[in-house]
Amino acid sequence: MSVDVVTFGCRLNAYEGEVIRRQANGAGLVDAVIVNTCAVTEEAVRQSRQAIRSLKRQRPGTPIVVTGCAAQVAPESFAQMTEVALVLGNQEKISAQAWRQHGAALARGPFDLAAEEKIAVNDIMTVRRTAAHLIDGLEGRARAFVQVQNGCDHRCTFCIIPFGRGNSRSVPMGEVIAQVRTLCVRGYREIVLTGVDLTSYGANLPGAPKLGTLVKQVFKHVPDVARLRLSSIDSVEADRELFEAFGAETRLMPHLHLSLQSGDDLILKRMKRRHSRADAIAFCQTVRRLRPDVVFGADVIAGFPTETEEMFARSLDLVDACGLTHLHVFPFSPRPGTPAARMPQTKREVIKDRARRLREKGEAALRRHLEAQVGARRQVLVESPELGRTEHFTRARLATPLEPGMILDVTVAGHDGRQLLTA
Repeated sequence: MSVDVVTFGCRLNAYEGEVIRRQANGAGLVDAVIVNTCAVTEEAVRQSRQAIRSLKRQRPGTPIVVTGCAAQVAPESFAQMTEVALVLGNQEKISAQAWRQHGAALARGPFDLAAEEKIAVNDIMTVRRTAAHLIDGLEGRARAFVQVQNGCDHRCTFCIIPFGRGNSRSVPMGEVIAQVRTLCVRGYREIVLTGVDLTSYGANLPGAPKLGTLVKQVFKHVPDVARLRLSSIDSVEADRELFEAFGAETRLMPHLHLSLQSGDDLILKRMKRRHSRADAIAFCQTVRRLRPDVVFGADVIAGFPTETEEMFARSLDLVDACGLTHLHVFPFSPRPGTPAARMPQTKREVIKDRARRLREKGEAALRRHLEAQVGARRQVLVESPELGRTEHFTRARLATPLEPGMILDVTVAGHDGRQLLTA
């Protein structure tokens, strides 16, 4: 018997999945399945429901706990599922006290409570602090993630996540540095700073330090950190010290994943984004001047309400204008309760076609990047015996199986259209 955590969604959710496992085990829970849901799209919610039903068939006598963003936003919908024993909110899922309280009830059973009795979800908007949770990296992964921020103060018209995560709040700088130091001592060569709105870091802390300040302080106080990487950022929030760090510190990995969403100014306004097309292009040009080898990834939404073919063409063109390499394409999915769900919708077949075309554009950009890497020397962090990631977060297949966690100096011999092949 064991506590198994099934996680959907972002890197932060994956990080919290490990915290959940530890808190549940620490509370004495010995047999349960915990589904850590995502709410970013309707498809993500559907997949969570499908997984819950499948898990119940596989382990019929095991209690299933549902948590995460989808559970926070719509707890009643999961509590009504007969397969579900308990619904925990996003704050409760990482609380040792909550697991001690509810874990005992799960151990006793039975699991046929009324729907309203299954719900332990508080108002996430009342949460004002994010605590640091030290984990030894993620199970089965070579790099370690450090959560430095949670929540979001912005209200993009398509996004439900602020209602699942609450308002923006940051982990104090000293706690972040202490956690990075501990992980380095434990042998992790790459640390990833992560959050829901990472570039809003520090706004609620004394003195309102910026993300760039945090990055510089990590390097200053933890000189043993070999590689530091940032998760998805909002380019319009990038501060002067972050630019300085990219230009001066080679241990800050030359890869940034940007929340761009569209290449058309009117659609960006309707999304309630805070940058323009020109802002996105200028940001990429500035970083590339500071760090010529930088590689950019980006999130782009296809088929946002009112998007015309001409508007969509500007999103396609943004791939070239910004020099994007790793593209995450999201077919627009209306989330109930968001302003975008009430806007005139684009036809589903049009959305699917535009998403396909964006993916094809992204695949072509990735192939060009892979081709440009052939013959180069790269530092690859080994993630599994035969696979690793370069400094640019490009996947590389190793010629010889090696121990995960090593950083290997390799020559790129070729590629297969999806990943690099090393000599």
